Amino acid sequence: MPLDATAITALRRKVAWRILPISILLYFAAYLDRANVGFAKLRMARDLGFSEEVFGLGIGIFFIGYLTLEVPGALLVERWSARKWFARILLTWGLISAATAFVKTPAQFYAARFFLGVAEAGFFPGLVVYFTHWFPMEHRARALSGFIVAIPLSLALGAPVSGALLGVDWFGMRGWQWLFLLEGMPAVVFGFLTLKFMTDRPRDAHWLSKEEREYLEGTLASEAHATEAHHPFTVAQALRTRNVCLLALGIFAANTGGYALTFWLPTTIKNLSGGSDTSTLLYSGLYYTCGFAGVLYSGFLADRTGNRKWTCAAGMWAAGAMLGASAVPGQPFAMVMAWLLLTGLVASSWPPPFWALPSATLTASAAAASIGVINICANLAGYFGNHLIGWIKVRGATDSQCLFLLAAWYLLGGAIISFVRVKNAPQSV
Repeated sequence: MPLDATAITALRRKVAWRILPISILLYFAAYLDRANVGFAKLRMARDLGFSEEVFGLGIGIFFIGYLTLEVPGALLVERWSARKWFARILLTWGLISAATAFVKTPAQFYAARFFLGVAEAGFFPGLVVYFTHWFPMEHRARALSGFIVAIPLSLALGAPVSGALLGVDWFGMRGWQWLFLLEGMPAVVFGFLTLKFMTDRPRDAHWLSKEEREYLEGTLASEAHATEAHHPFTVAQALRTRNVCLLALGIFAANTGGYALTFWLPTTIKNLSGGSDTSTLLYSGLYYTCGFAGVLYSGFLADRTGNRKWTCAAGMWAAGAMLGASAVPGQPFAMVMAWLLLTGLVASSWPPPFWALPSATLTASAAAASIGVINICANLAGYFGNHLIGWIKVRGATDSQCLFLLAAWYLLGGAIISFVRVKNAPQSV
């Protein structure tokens, strides 16, 4: 018996309430373990005698490790099992993140960050592919915003928690060591929960009725066939298309600004405000709280209008403009912080519509491979941006000059995305 409109709406909500909470928890743990080194830096660099350049390279080398399983990870989710692949990722990265507490030399720091990247490799593109197994295109950007919201949420909550942990001194270990130990353990726990509670595809979902499973599988299969008919790309062809190249270049530019801003924000705020470590991390938490609102609104707007490309480009341009305004010399810190809060609002708004773009124009396997390649460029930007900032700071660059540079990368990203060719999806109601 076909589902009526009321049943379809109820099904959409049932899927969202089952898939999104666990995805948010997993990505919450992932991003906190990836970015908490920026919080730990306030004490860790001083205790270990690491220079800004050492820290910039150590932060950035995570992304080199991340590249190793980027494309294979996305394809494994498409062709094997998201549940098993994600569980492996969570268990290994949680243990390696916790082990960072025991580094003593730059070489050990580089190794810990590199292997953390290897452990987490394929997780984000795998999640993007996983969502194509559950959410039809017209609702996908909103669904993506539901789990990408874990980025600002993890940092907004992680900043004050990390600030509190920096002040402890238990059993002869410094606060930054406890930060890595305690914030790495949730990933291990979530790894076991993933095996128990995550469902690979609708056909495996015993929590859906037979009619609901058939409707959802049929809808997603029809979309895949329509995409294949209009865009019959193989994986190799997809990787050479104009859109994939533009998306890869666009996210490289935007993430050069975005990743560097994420990791260097606490240091920048501390230098500009002259405040304590605790107040610095509270200000950082406010920045990410604004990002929480930006993620939610942009996903809703992109699905409502069907115009994902321009929602994405506008977010990048707005982030560049606000960040550039924060770097204008001579402003009181209150005004600088106001501009940074506006930056936080818009800097988190472009990823949900961005990650809905590859699957809108490519077949399933081609989209999975393309998402992996695009995310390779995203992570190369993480290495490049962080190493660049550390390198120029050692050579005398001011915080304002660094912010201007990161703003320019955001503006360039928006310009590149504006050239992507994509037919707008139908408006969502």
